[in-house]
Amino acid sequence: MEHSQLRKVECSVHIKASGEKFLDLYSNKTHHIAKICPDKVQAVNIHKGEWGSVGSIISWNYVHEGKACVAKEVIEDIDKKNNKMIFKVIEGDLVEEFYKSFKLLLEVIPKGNGSEVHWVLEYEKQNDNVPDPHTILHFLTHTSKDIDAYITKDIK
Repeated sequence: MEHSQLRKVECSVHIKASGEKFLDLYSNKTHHIAKICPDKVQAVNIHKGEWGSVGSIISWNYVHEGKACVAKEVIEDIDKKNNKMIFKVIEGDLVEEFYKSFKLLLEVIPKGNGSEVHWVLEYEKQNDNVPDPHTILHFLTHTSKDIDAYITKDIK
């Protein structure tokens, strides 16, 4: 019998925006992400609860490796003081095709003249043939840069 194991991959990207502004966009204005990077995210909708509330359920329509994908996530935690959020994927391509469980942990840390966006993906593979989600980290890195450019476009 195959033994399941919780795994992690992580990445960081430097941004110009403050942690507060970046987290505010991810927690309270999540639906704006589809307008900020429409080539990557086509829609972000709320299904239950309110934007920026723990327990709220959000769906994402996005393109990953050229394929249209869907994810439904519940916001498990928002720590505004420390600029952290946790999303748990509860439906969609990631948990139906590849992973038994999948969480995204976002932390934005003040760094120099900006911040460092730190993403951690915690997941459990459905089987050993499933790849580690490095392409999701790549997607999050590029999306974070797009969001940073949007937030800081008027800052010189």
